[in-house]
Amino acid sequence: MILRVDLSRQAEKFLNNNRIPQEEIFRLIQSATRKFRGEDINIDIKKLAGAWDGFHRIRKGRFRIIAEFDFDALSVFVEVIDWRGGAYKQ
Repeated sequence: MILRVDLSRQAEKFLNNNRIPQEEIFRLIQSATRKFRGEDINIDIKKLAGAWDGFHRIRKGRFRIIAEFDFDALSVFVEVIDWRGGAYKQ
């Protein structure tokens, strides 16, 4: 399944400032979609609630990715990429 991945301005800025390659984020998104399909993948993903209802959090080391998966449109929108302390602040 091929998904279109869009990054918010904040997410792109975080990747550029911290020299994290976009390919790493895309690989994590791909692993998350494989997990949703039922494959046994070792990835820490959690459905969020409250202000982040409808989003999922991917935890990788010290940074967090907050993304919205739309399987009907085959797209993923990455809203936030940030260090663990600042990722959930709006």
